[in-house]
Amino acid sequence: RTVISLAGKDGPVLFDGIIQGDILAETAGTRGFCYDPVFVPEGSKVTFAEMLPEEKNSISHRAVALRKMQQWLAARDWKWD
Repeated sequence: RTVISLAGKDGPVLFDGIIQGDILAETAGTRGFCYDPVFVPEGSKVTFAEMLPEEKNSISHRAVALRKMQQWLAARDWKWD
């Protein structure tokens, strides 16, 4: 799970990203870090450590949270000043 907070004049807005999956008893793969060699995301047959970085980054809990924040900002026609 990842939670991103965007602080603004009206207070913080939170965006969460959750990915479900299974933890293996043994490691598989050489990419990534931390739990990547033992975590198989739901709907996949390989661990995060076996995926190409682009594949992992497109489905990870961080990517889910960032997409939610991006959609929220786009809906408000957000401009960085």
